[in-house]
Amino acid sequence: MAPSGTSAATGGLRKASAAARVDWVDYAKGICIVMVVMMHSVLGVELAAGETGFMHVLVAFAKPFRMPDFFLISGLFLPLVIDRDWRTYLDRKVVHFAYFYVVWVTIQFGFKAPAFAAETSWRDVGLLYLESFVEPFGTLWFIYLLPIFFVVTKLTRKFPPLAIWLVAAALETARITTGWTAIDEFCARFVYFYSGYLFAPYVFTLSDRARNHPAYALAALAAWALANAGLVASGASEWKIVSLLLGFAGACAIITIGTLLARAHWCNFLRFCGEHSIVIYLAFFLPMAATRTLLLHTGLIADIGAVSLIVTIVGVLGSLAIWQAALRLHADFLFERPGAFWIAPKKTGPALQAAE
Repeated sequence: MAPSGTSAATGGLRKASAAARVDWVDYAKGICIVMVVMMHSVLGVELAAGETGFMHVLVAFAKPFRMPDFFLISGLFLPLVIDRDWRTYLDRKVVHFAYFYVVWVTIQFGFKAPAFAAETSWRDVGLLYLESFVEPFGTLWFIYLLPIFFVVTKLTRKFPPLAIWLVAAALETARITTGWTAIDEFCARFVYFYSGYLFAPYVFTLSDRARNHPAYALAALAAWALANAGLVASGASEWKIVSLLLGFAGACAIITIGTLLARAHWCNFLRFCGEHSIVIYLAFFLPMAATRTLLLHTGLIADIGAVSLIVTIVGVLGSLAIWQAALRLHADFLFERPGAFWIAPKKTGPALQAAE
């Protein structure tokens, strides 16, 4: 933890390298992962019920910045490790995520395979499983895409950064739709990941200024919230260029909110969620789907918004409960990569957020 924040520009980033965690980053990641669970929970409930509830407004408000901020933060600490040798780099940035993708896509298939087989055949289920290693499956596309971002960024290390950024921004604006998730999401999201890597010193400077001038930060947040809500309500948030600007504006807003929460030591549960965001991301699908099915089939709660809220809460808390159960049952491999799957010497020091 870095309780007093980070210093300006590169100094702040270097100071972060000496700390186990950076407080506002965990808060920001916590906000992001809760928004991701909320999105899947709300849209899933509404699709199954055939109607919308009050939570739909929150999901729509967060859409312009929910994933941009997550990807931007994912690239934030990359300047500290990008010059590592390829073996270590691939171990931390590719094998790490590939391991969890294989484990959890298999788990998800285990739950969904019977339904798939009922619609087609077990042979088709097997083919669909194999296809998931080319076409990301379900909610796991984020950790499928991150290793690609890490490798592309290192491979383009010697190219002019501004040129790479302009190409990435052009890809987001082009709204490329091929039908292949990895390609489409790469084009739509790489600019945010690369911006986290390229502009990391300025992100830390933004955090420092928000921490030192909370009144101005709150005023800026209020203006952003009004502008974002207005553009979402009018449909302008989906326009080219506007969506790019809103993605960055929203990312800056979440960074500012995370900083202010860290400064005040409020909402520590969000910080805890940020520290364990990979746990929530991997496991939330099971308690989310189970709770959604139970509530909709039994009709215990009539209000769709209330159902969506409960499913979101259970999705977050349930994933953490699964993690704790796995630790107690010695099933650590579900959330921690075993030594057999390391291709470089295992690190012994504290891990930065970037390594998760």
